[in-house]
Amino acid sequence: MNSHTEIKKLNWKEEAEKIPTIGITFDTISGNKNEILYTPDDIPNFDYMNDLNFPGEFPFTRGIHKNMYRGRLWTMRQFAGFGTPEDTNQRFKYLLTHGQTGLSVAFDLPTLMGWDADASLSRGEVGICGVAVSSLKDMEKLFDGIPLEKVSTSMTINSPAAMIFAFYLAVAEKQGVKFNDLRGTLQNDILKEYIAQKEYIFPPRPSMRIIVDMIEYCTKEVPQWNPVSISGYHIREAGSTAAQELAFTLADGFAYIEACIERGMDVDDFAPRLSFFFNAHLDFFEEIAKYRAARRIYAKRMRDKYNAKNPRSWWLRFHTQTAGCSLTAQQPENNIMRTAFQALAGVLGGTQSLHTNSMDETLALPSEKAVKIALRTQQLIAYETGVINTIDPLGGSYYVESLTNRLEKEANGYFDQIDALGGVIPAIEMGFFQKEIANAAYRYQKEIEEKKRIIVGVNDFIEENEKIEIPILYIPPEVETKQVEELAILRANRSNSIVEEKLAELHNAAVNDKNLMPYILDCARNYVTLGEMCEELKEVFGTYEESVVF
Repeated sequence: MNSHTEIKKLNWKEEAEKIPTIGITFDTISGNKNEILYTPDDIPNFDYMNDLNFPGEFPFTRGIHKNMYRGRLWTMRQFAGFGTPEDTNQRFKYLLTHGQTGLSVAFDLPTLMGWDADASLSRGEVGICGVAVSSLKDMEKLFDGIPLEKVSTSMTINSPAAMIFAFYLAVAEKQGVKFNDLRGTLQNDILKEYIAQKEYIFPPRPSMRIIVDMIEYCTKEVPQWNPVSISGYHIREAGSTAAQELAFTLADGFAYIEACIERGMDVDDFAPRLSFFFNAHLDFFEEIAKYRAARRIYAKRMRDKYNAKNPRSWWLRFHTQTAGCSLTAQQPENNIMRTAFQALAGVLGGTQSLHTNSMDETLALPSEKAVKIALRTQQLIAYETGVINTIDPLGGSYYVESLTNRLEKEANGYFDQIDALGGVIPAIEMGFFQKEIANAAYRYQKEIEEKKRIIVGVNDFIEENEKIEIPILYIPPEVETKQVEELAILRANRSNSIVEEKLAELHNAAVNDKNLMPYILDCARNYVTLGEMCEELKEVFGTYEESVVF
């Protein structure tokens, strides 16, 4: 701005800030100050070609594809899983019939923790928060009648991801599907478990070894599969800021990349199949800026630090899920609107895949009606709003570009702190990430309690004596009984001598630093259960208990 315009701006701002406000905070959800107005002064030294460039061109701030959604819409992938494998199989078919374009599997707590349905720790949890899968037999039922070569499947599984993936591969073999025709994603991000979600089994270092084994195996044998989806979603759900989600997620991704390079892998052989998973929270513009900053940071690091030569290695491809932590049990129909705004932010930020939460997810697993409304939300955005008609329509906004730059700067500051602590795993062991997230969550909750931030139906616009009138999905106790009984039948009818032989081979491979995936797959083919494989590896690797001092 010239001096005359600058003086005019200062005079205008002084007058504008004298006017009384509505009395809430105007900071972002992450706690960053928002200016009353953004102008070219807020993006000094702006260089279009270096900071933005065109879509599909380095540093990919505006998107990784040259024509983005004009050429291909994002994958509409609703998270689904409950009860028995047969129950979830029917939900999958329902969603595919109503226009879903990819499957996303939610597993129950025992499965996430590597326990079989008949384990003592599994009691009362089988099939409750997702589908129960203890063996290849369960996986066969889960995908019965669903041709795996025609559908992209995402599986939210971490500590026992290798075993669940082996079950999936074995189902593909039984269907006659070649591994190189399989498409999909494993979450398989163990670092974020230590940081945020806490569903870990083994200590960090052997867990990293297993993930590198899986990346190496997929690079050679399942080339269209994404072996890890580095996940910021759960970091954000735990209470982080947008900048923390961005920085901690990318730091985890860089740790996997460095571990693979240390194994001797060429970065361009595996990096194009890495994917990411981000949260879409309610601060609309901050979320859009977060995705744009993520692409730019990643592209620069992949090219300049890790010397990737293949432009596809510079692409940050990501799935987005709307923020479960933003949904409220009060006035649950309001969650439809929350989800729509969050989904729109994901699309305007250039996501490749999207899940929209259902309105009833704070009360129970989604009902068919609720999940269909969530899917229709995506379809409405795609076909009725016009936001796909041009690429990065908010690009060039003084506010969005300023936010993008600020988030990039904050993330780089976090990278420096993590490096100073010795890397991601030492930082986990010192409690660095956990403390940062806890402080951010406390600040946000305090703002709500002091009514500096309004949550509709929770701390304002409250309805007294509210009655919830939406249908709730109920998981009967018979689900657990059925799964336990069928597991007993499986154990009685398989060759238990072969089971013992395959477990011994897995044990020896773990001791002798061999790639574990072929041995885990052999176990799966012979109906060794999830829990049996995990218990065998515990004997070699031990288990992890968090010890954090704040």
